[in-house]
Amino acid sequence: MSTARHPHEDLIAHLTRTSALGPGEAARVVADVLAYFSEPVEDFVRRRHTELRARGLINDEIFPRVAAELALRRVAAPELSLRQLRRIVYG
Repeated sequence: MSTARHPHEDLIAHLTRTSALGPGEAARVVADVLAYFSEPVEDFVRRRHTELRARGLINDEIFPRVAAELALRRVAAPELSLRQLRRIVYG
């Protein structure tokens, strides 16, 4: 009988050794984090714009902040100008 190996088995094992998470919980955390960082750039920009607008920020504050956040993503997004960010949100 063949057992399927989880693609992030080493990370799950590390989390179970270094935290109170069980293997199932650790696997869910890994899946959630990967899903979060797999969000397409356009979706991320739109989501963050909406979140920051809801906090009362204005576009002149939002777009530089979103540009800085993009540079920190797991897989670096291409550098986008503030105009490109605006086009993603407003078309």
